[in-house]
Amino acid sequence: MRCSCINCIVPPHILLRLVESDKKELRQIAMRTLLTTTRLRGQRSVRASLTLSNMGAAQRTVFDCRNSTNLSAARVARTEEGPASSDAAINRVFDGLGATRDFYKEVYKRDSIDGRGMRLNGFVHYDREYNNAFWDGSEMVFGDGDGMLFSDFTGSLDVIGHELTHGVTETSAGLVYHRQSGALNESVSDVFGSLVKQWSLNQSAEDADWLIGADIFTPAIAGDALRSLKNPGSAYDNDIFGKDPQPDHMSRYDDLPDTEEGDFGGVHINSGIPNKAFYLVATEIGGYAWEAPGQIWYESLRASSPTTDFRGFAELTFMMADRLYGTGSREQQAVASAWQEVGVRIAPVVARMETPPRARRGNGQTQREEDSLAALSRQVAALAEQVSALSREVNGAKSRRVSARN
Repeated sequence: MRCSCINCIVPPHILLRLVESDKKELRQIAMRTLLTTTRLRGQRSVRASLTLSNMGAAQRTVFDCRNSTNLSAARVARTEEGPASSDAAINRVFDGLGATRDFYKEVYKRDSIDGRGMRLNGFVHYDREYNNAFWDGSEMVFGDGDGMLFSDFTGSLDVIGHELTHGVTETSAGLVYHRQSGALNESVSDVFGSLVKQWSLNQSAEDADWLIGADIFTPAIAGDALRSLKNPGSAYDNDIFGKDPQPDHMSRYDDLPDTEEGDFGGVHINSGIPNKAFYLVATEIGGYAWEAPGQIWYESLRASSPTTDFRGFAELTFMMADRLYGTGSREQQAVASAWQEVGVRIAPVVARMETPPRARRGNGQTQREEDSLAALSRQVAALAEQVSALSREVNGAKSRRVSARN
């Protein structure tokens, strides 16, 4: 069910656009970045199998690739025990890994990315003029950018938070990187990448910029960021990259091919829909977005299955808001309203369901109730998928009958 994809911060539609540039240098850099990424996909499944052995009390290590693509030859540049580096990129990654680790630990009581103290390894100065940063299942890797369009990819904390959150998703829900579950995978990384930055800056939902990658564009680029959770489709609009294609409503969902060129069904594009939903919830509730909104999203992620789609996740967030804050609470109303505004319908049967009450006695009972809720949530997600599949089958049959009559 899972593809051998590395999770990159720069979506392929931007790099493919650069391949068509009038400038030879930009075309060559974009092509080299795409080719390197494709080659890495063949290695990811092998590297991801090493994750379980990558344990170590969530300690950080940063390596310097020295412009090579051979990670095994990278030298250790900074560790928990060692001093700061004279290289600013190394220090930024070290600090970013720590900020993300501390965010999950302090806010959601999660012990590192996998919940079991996984070591956090970062690799800087990967390749030459490499226009991307990625999580490969075991570690984070950063390119230096080409200096014309993209600057150093270590310069954006939300990018670091985004990529490490792919590891959180991978070791919890395991959302399959295709179509809606894949777009949800990307959206979760955008949401928590933004929350890492907001938490580090002590920003309220109202004060945050809700942008991903605002610090990796060079001054020459007329654009705010790679993506905007506040207003999907508005992050950039220029002759080089074109216009941000993200939709903010299901009526504009882009049903792209489930291929590498189609970004596995548009996972980086359609993520704008759940991104907008989270932004609406956060600003409706107000205050710090990592609190009630983030808690609802985090617990819903933990209760998700690999094939959870937008509707399934929306229903999980509705139920989690009930469990955590009460039936008809402001938080639950905000969740329902947000999904409705982006065109994702919560099934009436779910809206009427009563979730298990919050535990009042003992940790053992708390765990049993959490397990019970998670099982119920997975059943609802599976039921929603079955209903969607049946609907597609019925619509297909109708289309065939119409074609036959014509």
